[in-house]
Amino acid sequence: MQKLIDRLPAPLASKLKTRFGTQFLRFALVAVASLAASEIALGVLIDGLHLTAGISGVSAAIVGAIVSYVLSRWAWRRKGKPNVLRETIPFWLVSVGAWLVLGLATKLGVAIAHHEHLVHLEKNLVIGGVYFLANCVTFVLRFLIFHYVLFADKDTTAETAMIEAESLSPVSVPASAQEPEERH
Repeated sequence: MQKLIDRLPAPLASKLKTRFGTQFLRFALVAVASLAASEIALGVLIDGLHLTAGISGVSAAIVGAIVSYVLSRWAWRRKGKPNVLRETIPFWLVSVGAWLVLGLATKLGVAIAHHEHLVHLEKNLVIGGVYFLANCVTFVLRFLIFHYVLFADKDTTAETAMIEAESLSPVSVPASAQEPEERH
């Protein structure tokens, strides 16, 4: 991974080497695995089992969330038993929000495919495409929530708060010896 980062333009590479960048890359890998599992599940549920769009979208999102939960602990380097109140329950609450968005996105994809009279491959591409776009939006939102709230390093959070508090304090600037004369 480091060799790939070093091939990128210097400003981007330096951003990816930060804690934020590292976590983003790790979570992106989690998201790819989660997306693959949920897209496969979506296709099976809609075409194979002929379930409704809403049920298929939410169920596929649940499949992706299970994959995401297991791999997110790796992404944020969590070891041992998870703290149920501070990690597990908030993770699943955020996931429920994503499920609702993805269920509605699936319904939208089905409505678009139906309106355009698409069948088979074209229908699946439209439904999967809308689902994918909604997944991209929820990915960004989930990453920000997980990075800054759920899996935030407590030391880093306290340090950031101290820096922000210091930046809000007034700064005294000495008056220069040669101030211009005021005009009347």
